[in-house]
Amino acid sequence: MVDLRTYIFLDVLQPQFTAYMASTARGYLPVAEQASLFVEIAPGIEVNTITDVALKATNVRPAVQVVERAFGTLEVHAFDQGEVREAGTAILKSLGKKEEDRLRPRVLTTQIITNVSPYQAMLINRMRQGSMLLAGQTLYVLEVHPAGYAALAANEAEKASPITLVEVRPVGAFGRLYLGGTEAEIEEAAKGAIQALESVKGRPNEG
Repeated sequence: MVDLRTYIFLDVLQPQFTAYMASTARGYLPVAEQASLFVEIAPGIEVNTITDVALKATNVRPAVQVVERAFGTLEVHAFDQGEVREAGTAILKSLGKKEEDRLRPRVLTTQIITNVSPYQAMLINRMRQGSMLLAGQTLYVLEVHPAGYAALAANEAEKASPITLVEVRPVGAFGRLYLGGTEAEIEEAAKGAIQALESVKGRPNEG
C-alpha cells in the first residue's frame, strides 16, 4: 500500500525558488510564475507509476523525480493551474487517496541566528546550492517532516519577504530550508513559512 506523505500545490512559483529548482533538478525546468505540484510517497519506487499517470493525463512537465528506497518525490509544473491541479487529481485517483490523506507537516526545528560570523557563513556556503549567505546577515534554518514540505516553506517564505534563498532540501527523511537576509526580512519570511505549513490539513503527524 502506498503512503501519501506530502501533497502540495504551489499556485505561483517564486523567482528564487524556481531558479534553485532549475539549477538542481534534472528534468524539465520550471520558470517563475508557473504553478507546481509536489508529491512525496512511500515506497519510493511507486514514483515511477504516478509520474506516468500525471504525464499521460495532462500537459504538465516534471522537474523532479527522485526515487529512494524509502521515499519518492515528484514535482510537475505548468503555466495552467488547472492542468497542474488535474495532474494531482489523477495521481490521487490512481493511489486511491484524497488530498486530506497526506501527512500534516511537523516542524522539528527553527533557528534564527543574527549577525552571522564570516566563518559560519563560509561553512554554510560550501554546502549550499542557492545564493550565498553573507557575513553579518541573519540566518534562518527550518527543519520539517516530511521533507517535501520544505518546498512549500521556501516558496511561501519568498512570497512573504525579499530574503536570500540559500538552500532547500525537499527530499529525504527530513526537509531543510536555509534563508539569509536582514533580521526584519527573516522574521517576515519565517512567519510566512510557518503559516503556510500550519494551514496544511491532513493526517496527524506526531512522530
